[in-house]
Amino acid sequence: MDRFAIPPPEADVAVVGGGILGLAVARELLARRPGTRLAVLEAEDRLAAHQTSHSSGVIHAGVYYEPGSLKARLCTEGRAALIAYCEQKGVPWQRSGKLIVASRPNEIERLDRLEQRARANGVPGIARIDADDIAEIEPHARGLSALHSPETGVVDFAAVTAALADDVEAGGGTVHLSAPVLEAARTPGSGLRLTTGRGPIAAKQTVFCGGLQADRLARMCGLDSGPRIVPIRGGYLKLRRERDHLVRGNLYPVPDPDLPFLGAHLTRTFDGTVLIGPTAMLTPARHGYRLSDWRTRDAKESLTWPGTWRLIGRHPGATAREILHSISPRALVAEAARLLPGLTRADVSRGPAGVRAQALGRDGELIEDFLVERSEDAVHVLNAPSPAATSSLALARLIADRLA
Repeated sequence: MDRFAIPPPEADVAVVGGGILGLAVARELLARRPGTRLAVLEAEDRLAAHQTSHSSGVIHAGVYYEPGSLKARLCTEGRAALIAYCEQKGVPWQRSGKLIVASRPNEIERLDRLEQRARANGVPGIARIDADDIAEIEPHARGLSALHSPETGVVDFAAVTAALADDVEAGGGTVHLSAPVLEAARTPGSGLRLTTGRGPIAAKQTVFCGGLQADRLARMCGLDSGPRIVPIRGGYLKLRRERDHLVRGNLYPVPDPDLPFLGAHLTRTFDGTVLIGPTAMLTPARHGYRLSDWRTRDAKESLTWPGTWRLIGRHPGATAREILHSISPRALVAEAARLLPGLTRADVSRGPAGVRAQALGRDGELIEDFLVERSEDAVHVLNAPSPAATSSLALARLIADRLA
């Protein structure tokens, strides 16, 4: 099918966003409602253009998330569904395992709490190991104690998205690239009239999976529930090929419980590249993949949002540390070397970067869980950071339930 074709003038359902979640939702709706006139609208000229294809590709097992939260439940369900889907569709994935290592005495208690959380979430195969056993799993790693999650995996999420798009089209849906939603107007009793860069489309129901544009799309529809998207740039270093043997799978530090980020970790991606990072620095551009990127509108919205300054005021040390790690490879290497002694600046080169769509409240609190809200004829995904890709098939079922 021609994915650059003009969207149809009418649809039963429009799905805004062509990342892994948008395509998973479209596939789920078509499976539930055969014959539905469904159109996926993607702003870019390709699918999976932003968060989906700019992550490390980890299939999370559910270690980190608050028991009972949407993240905890949907990560567990979504991981199993994602692996089954990959095997069904022939999308390759790998079971690579993960070690979460306490390298300092004050991290032991945090590791204890993380173990309790992982067991409450039913993480398969989770095991506590002592210092002597760390090297059996990661020969070059060192620490005081660790959690081992053997069922953590890696995959190319862009490849999963491509398979989902094929399913959508096979189910009778259409996918439209270069079709950004510019305006949305409510037609009483008839859904939304969306003005796109390729023409208008009237949709009886709409699902917004807009990622970095989620809050703007919600406000466009008259939904203002509070949080704003503040873009957070995650930059990586990568091990030079001759040093890739230093890491077998995924090697993580014990995360700071006050921040929804996992710290500088080492990940062997699906193609064998070992990434170090990511950093977590506020960026003045929602598509700020380079440190020099600047968009005046994006910067203004972040800087005038009260929550931004309250967040910085609450975590001045972490803010300064992430800026340092973003501009100084040597500093990021030193952080990673706590887990991998002997790692030096000469072992790494600059790697890729991504931008996380992080919802931030007016009070400066980062929204940690998935946030999905319903309006009259639409569902808005207002916060879907990691593990949204792992959880995508399960999260799609929840969204379809909400739409119904």
